[in-house]
Amino acid sequence: MIIARNKKAHLEYEVLEKFEAGLVLKGQEIKSIRNGRISLASTFCRIQGNEAFVLNMHIGNTDEPERSRKLLLHKNEIQSLIGKTQQKGLTLIPLTLYLKKGKAKLEIALVRGKKIYDHREDLKKRDIKRQTERELKE
Repeated sequence: MIIARNKKAHLEYEVLEKFEAGLVLKGQEIKSIRNGRISLASTFCRIQGNEAFVLNMHIGNTDEPERSRKLLLHKNEIQSLIGKTQQKGLTLIPLTLYLKKGKAKLEIALVRGKKIYDHREDLKKRDIKRQTERELKE
């Protein structure tokens, strides 16, 4: 069951690889997540040492709504992410937050930022697709 989605992620970034990570939460945070009081806008992930964290994720009705939260990943996944994020232009961002067997999971992606002409190209493709669908209906 998807709770929140980062709507601008596919528009602004080219997704290269996806990972599923658990979240370390405190107290009322899981209740707020289940009630949908969460925002993934301007959220990003960072690897510090051998641990991954999600920053700027806003969870409402909590004492610290935008504190950094630890991500639960396997050691080999973190090691591969360390190597890949050190490459020029690659970063980690969350795509979706969902519940799986009662636990909050975050789908994070290794992404590369799109250039302006890539945005224009995507918009053109979307418009063409819309027009062809309309013509097929008629």
